[in-house]
Amino acid sequence: MAIIRWHQKNPLADIVSNFFDSDYADFFGKRAYDPSANIIEKSNGFELEIAAPGLKKEDFNINLENSVLTISSEMEDEKREEGKNYTRKEFYFGSFSRSFTLPKSVDTDKIKADYNNGILKIDLPKREEAKLETKKEIKIS
Repeated sequence: MAIIRWHQKNPLADIVSNFFDSDYADFFGKRAYDPSANIIEKSNGFELEIAAPGLKKEDFNINLENSVLTISSEMEDEKREEGKNYTRKEFYFGSFSRSFTLPKSVDTDKIKADYNNGILKIDLPKREEAKLETKKEIKIS
């Protein structure tokens, strides 16, 4: 079975992230988060799902470098509301980055991504030679 490894951030990034994940983050208008990920192994490849509702497909950056797949996004939103005696303006900024080391069995030239209903799905097909049945029963003589 091949393994896709997720990369942890460095300790300083975790401290900063923990600060911004606290109640202070709402006050300061900055939110950093790591969206949930599912990795499903199938006979012909892997499927990586990232839960990121509220985004558009243009908000994602997907890069592959040295067998490390990185998915990231930076979000910025501004809401402005005006009334007779008031003006209200709210800002939202947020970002995330997730990295996964792909096994050698993935055919990196055939990776595809699709975003629908808040779920980013990345299809990671296996190379033809990796698709061959590698499981067999050995008889004892």
